[in-house]
Amino acid sequence: MSDIQIAQENEAHEIKPITAIAEQIGLETAELEQYGPYKAKVNFKAIQRLNQQADGQLVLVTSINPTPAGEGKSTVTVGLGDALRQLDKSAVIALREPSLGPVMGMKGGATGGGYAQVVPMEDINLHFTGDMHALTSAVNTLAALIDNHIQQGNVLNIDPRRIIWKRALDINDRALRQVVIGLGGPVQGMPRQDGFDITVASELMAILCLATDITDLKARISRIVIGYNFDRQPVTVADLKVTGAIAMLLKDALKPNLVQTLEHTPALVHGGPFANIAHGCNSILATQTALKLGDIAITEAGFGADLGAEKFLDIKVPQLGKTPDAIVIVATIRALKYNGGVALTDLTTENLGALETGFSNLAKHIANMQRYGVPVVVAVNEFTSDTEAEINLLQELCEQKGVKAVETSVWANGGQGGLALAHEVLAALDQPKDFQPLYDAQADIKTKLNTIVTEIYGGREVVFEGKAINQLKQIEKNGWGQLPVCIAKTQYSLSDNPKALGAPTDFTVHVRELIPKLGAGFIVAMTGAVLTMPGLPKKPAALNMDVTADGQISGLF
Repeated sequence: MSDIQIAQENEAHEIKPITAIAEQIGLETAELEQYGPYKAKVNFKAIQRLNQQADGQLVLVTSINPTPAGEGKSTVTVGLGDALRQLDKSAVIALREPSLGPVMGMKGGATGGGYAQVVPMEDINLHFTGDMHALTSAVNTLAALIDNHIQQGNVLNIDPRRIIWKRALDINDRALRQVVIGLGGPVQGMPRQDGFDITVASELMAILCLATDITDLKARISRIVIGYNFDRQPVTVADLKVTGAIAMLLKDALKPNLVQTLEHTPALVHGGPFANIAHGCNSILATQTALKLGDIAITEAGFGADLGAEKFLDIKVPQLGKTPDAIVIVATIRALKYNGGVALTDLTTENLGALETGFSNLAKHIANMQRYGVPVVVAVNEFTSDTEAEINLLQELCEQKGVKAVETSVWANGGQGGLALAHEVLAALDQPKDFQPLYDAQADIKTKLNTIVTEIYGGREVVFEGKAINQLKQIEKNGWGQLPVCIAKTQYSLSDNPKALGAPTDFTVHVRELIPKLGAGFIVAMTGAVLTMPGLPKKPAALNMDVTADGQISGLF
C-alpha cells in the first residue's frame, strides 16, 4: 500500500482527538487552539508555563547525503519516537512542516511513511494550519510596502537596483526566479528587476523558526535588511516602520502545531526551512516545547549531516540553549551502494565492493558528528533487497568507526520495527558527552566558511567569486562579520558539485554571493549552482494526485 492509503486506513479507525494527545503530555484543552478535531496549536500561555519545567534529553536525527534511492530520515524519526513510547519512555517528536514545492514536485512530503507517519498526513502535507500561507503573505506584504515606499516619494532613498528582499511563493516555479516588475507606466510603480524565493527559503521562515516569542519576533523582523540606499547604506524594516504589520501577520503562525503519529505519539510539526538553501531545522519553540513535554525529544534536521545537522549544531543550538544528547545518522544499503558507483537500476543486486566504497560517505558523516562530542548511532533503514552479507559488512564497517549500526524496519512495522534502535539510542543517552562547537563565534566570515568546508565537507578551501568579494568587504564594513554562516549548497554531495559522490577530497567550494539575514542572525553563502527557487521535474508528483467527489485525496505518495 502507498503511504496515503496506510494513513487513511489507520486514521479512519484509530486517530485520537488532539485533546486526548495533549492530555497525555500534560497540556490542558484551554492551552490549545484547535483546527478541527485532530490538529491544534499550542498557545503562548502554555509555552510560558512550560518554561518553568526542566528540559528532557534531546536526540537529533540526521542522515547521509540524499540519493534518488531514498533514505527515510523522517520515517526513522517518527518510528524511533513510537519505539521509545513502546518502551514506556515519555517521547515527543519535533518535525518540520512540509512545503508544497516538494509535495507537488519530486521529493514528496515530510510526514514520514508507511506505519511510521504523523497524521492527518493529507492536511499536514497540504494547507495544515496555514503557517506557510501566513509566511508567504508576510513576505509579499513587505515586498509591496517596499515598492510602495519608492512609488510614494522614496524618503529613504532606497536604490531600486540594490533591493535584496525578494517575493515568495510556496511552490517550485522556475519562471519566477528572475522577473521585471512595475511595467506599464508611472502609475504602475518603478520598473525594476526582482525575483521570487520559495517560501521556505525566505528570511521570514528562518525568523519564525528562531524567534522565542512575539517580542523576539518583532525585534528580528525590524533588523531585516531589505536593500541599500543610494549611499550604499543598509535599509531595514525598522526604517520602513512596518515591523508591527509584518509581525501581526505571523502571530498565529509562531505557535507550534500539535499532531500525532499513527501510534499516537505526540508530534510538534512547525516551521519548514530547507537545509540546502536555508538552515533546515524546525522551530526553536517546537523543540523547546517537546523538551518540556517529554523526557526525550526527537527532532530531525534537513538533508544530510553536512547541511542540516551542521546548521542545527552551529546555528540553532546556541539559540536553543540545549545541545543534543545523542545523534542518529540514517543510512540505507541501497544509498551507500549508489555512492559506491552502482546505477539506480542495479541497487537491488548484492554488491559488497560498492557498499564498502560508498561507505566513505557515511564514514565522513560519522566523523563529523563525533567531532562535536556527542554519541552517535547509525540507523540502517531496511529494504527487502538488503542481503545478510551486506548488513553484516555495514555493521562491521561502522564498528570500526566506533559506532553501532542498527537495523530498523519502521516503515513496515512502525514502532515495533524501531525497538532495537530505541535501545541503542537509550544506551547512547547514558554515555558521557562534551559538546564542542565547530568554530569560534567571534571568528570572521571567511574563517567560519573555511572551517566548515575543510572540516565538515572535506574540501581544500573556499574561493569567493564575483560580487561575493565585494559583499564580504561590505559585510565587514557594516559590522556583521561575527555572525554565523548558513551555506546554501547542493544536498547531493559533500562538495558543491552534485555529481561528486562518496567522500570527495581536495575540492574547492565556490561562493558566488553573500546575503545578510540580520533578522535570522546569520549570513547566507550561496555556492555552486544552488537556487533559492527550485523548479518542477518533467513529471511532477502533481500528475498523480486527485480528489473524489466526497473529498477523499489520492496519489499523495
